Amino acid sequence: MTKLKNIKVVVSDLDGTLLNPQHRISDYTKSIFQELHNQNYLIVVATGRHHLDAMAIIETLNVPVYLVSSNGARIHSPEKEPLFAFNLNSDVVKAALNVEIDPEITVVLFKENVWQTNKLSEKLNSFQADLKYLPELVDYKTLEDFGAIKIFFSHDDHEKLVALKDAILEKSSSELHHAFSLPTCLEFMDKSIDKAVAIATVLEKEGFTMDQAVSFGDGFNDVRMLSATGKGLIMGNAPALLKETLPNLEVIKTNAEDGVARYIASRILDKEFATS
Repeated sequence: MTKLKNIKVVVSDLDGTLLNPQHRISDYTKSIFQELHNQNYLIVVATGRHHLDAMAIIETLNVPVYLVSSNGARIHSPEKEPLFAFNLNSDVVKAALNVEIDPEITVVLFKENVWQTNKLSEKLNSFQADLKYLPELVDYKTLEDFGAIKIFFSHDDHEKLVALKDAILEKSSSELHHAFSLPTCLEFMDKSIDKAVAIATVLEKEGFTMDQAVSFGDGFNDVRMLSATGKGLIMGNAPALLKETLPNLEVIKTNAEDGVARYIASRILDKEFATS
């Protein structure tokens, strides 16, 4: 299979992409990323997860990784040094939550050290193999400080989240933009925040361009990233609507099949690796 030319940087989302359905990185994927490091590729993980949560995951790769977290609101160096941080203003968040919200919807504010939520969710907790980023149950009616890294909503009914998205944007479209990381997960960030913007910052620091990067993703919070890099790859397990939104991008194997690692082994690395 023809190797990609001019690629110096590998960028990957986590959930539904680098992580398998059990929310872990397989041993095969770890071996491929070790070889990327050995061959001097720059590695960037770009995720919607909080940095404390994501760091515990990328540590298992045992290679230097730049971390873009909370969809671009945080950037950390491979040495875990904070390089960029942005928080939503408390009044902006409060205004966004001042709409009618179905009581069945889980609401989360990403804070620096905890996530504040209106209800504890075993489903959300299951995304963390080890709880590094702890939940705190709060009553939003009495909460005083609404400042947050991002706003997150979760519900199994996608249409309920779409209705909520429309209601919030009607009031706050000048300050916020949204993304569905999954059909069941709706997120709001400041309009200036996006994975693609943060990745470009990392690449500029390291002397690379976006054309020299390949990126992997499966969610709508990956759209700009996938479109901005030299080569964007969509996971086979991504929603059909994402594939329709980016029809010119290649669809690869699923996260259950180590799609990211298998693509890297066959199209990027300088020598062949076993795929079993």
